[in-house]
Amino acid sequence: MFLKKSMNIVFLQLGSNIGCREDYMQKAIANIQKCIGKICVFSNIYESTPWRVNGQNNYLNQVIKLESNMSASSILHEVLEIEKRMGRIRLERWGERIIDIDILFYNDDIIETESLCIPHKHIQDRLFVLKPLLEIAPDFIHPIYKLSIKDLFIHCSDLESVQEYEV
Repeated sequence: MFLKKSMNIVFLQLGSNIGCREDYMQKAIANIQKCIGKICVFSNIYESTPWRVNGQNNYLNQVIKLESNMSASSILHEVLEIEKRMGRIRLERWGERIIDIDILFYNDDIIETESLCIPHKHIQDRLFVLKPLLEIAPDFIHPIYKLSIKDLFIHCSDLESVQEYEV
């Protein structure tokens, strides 16, 4: 008898605010499907003002839920490789970017290493993450705060604009 290894449930957030933002998001999704796992659910795409930064273009943001048999550290490695292959250059923290892919959740694990922090430490502070996450996983419980995404959204004090993107 063979036991099937259960798949890990992963939530990723994608963002882009340089160039052909929609194209970069689509290319990132294709790479994620090819290299990391099967995407189960896509949020709508949202347009948001840059978070705590002035003088940048608006971002397009999307959250996806996927199944993967990879470890969290392997997913991080692959995400960084995808960003690099797509031309992302990291010059400054919270700088403009062709593509940004963040791991929001990995199952309901809590992982804190020098290179990886899961759940992402700013989820509860960012409407541009919470709004698309609310759309696809309103009842998912944050493993540290023990609150649903819906409750985190209701209590979020972020005032940045986040609107559904009109294609």
